[in-house]
Amino acid sequence: MRWWDIDRVLELEKDLFPEDAWSRGMFWSELAHARGDGATRRYLVAEDGARLVGYAGLASSGDLGDVQTIAVARDQQGTGLGARLLTELLRAATAFECAEVMLECRVDNTRAQKLYERFGFAPIGFRRGYYQPGNVDALVMRLTDPSSSLEDVQGTEING
Repeated sequence: MRWWDIDRVLELEKDLFPEDAWSRGMFWSELAHARGDGATRRYLVAEDGARLVGYAGLASSGDLGDVQTIAVARDQQGTGLGARLLTELLRAATAFECAEVMLECRVDNTRAQKLYERFGFAPIGFRRGYYQPGNVDALVMRLTDPSSSLEDVQGTEING
């Protein structure tokens, strides 16, 4: 993901997460940490031709990675795009030398939970009222040794 992708990312963000969409400033802040020798973030976009159909981001700190976001256009859900994005994030976590990766997932998003479980993430707790303003709980999941969970998946073009 680059700064010129932000407008298209925001369109998809607002469609998928109308109550708790990230702001332009949040994406700019994350991208500020995604380049150069001291980079601690990896953000990706998935495109089908000229259309942005997904994006994802990972933050790292020491030996811990944190999936910040994964989003897939509604008409692309169930196509394997989420798995491809997650695979790229786990490759980034491996490059950042993360020993484990954490994430939060809405408790009502069972499709995403099944994807994460397929990659080896396990539930470890809840964050009550994490998603605001809807006051929706988050399921906290952890993956140890992200390099062992990489899948070989093909498809939609994914770019940094």
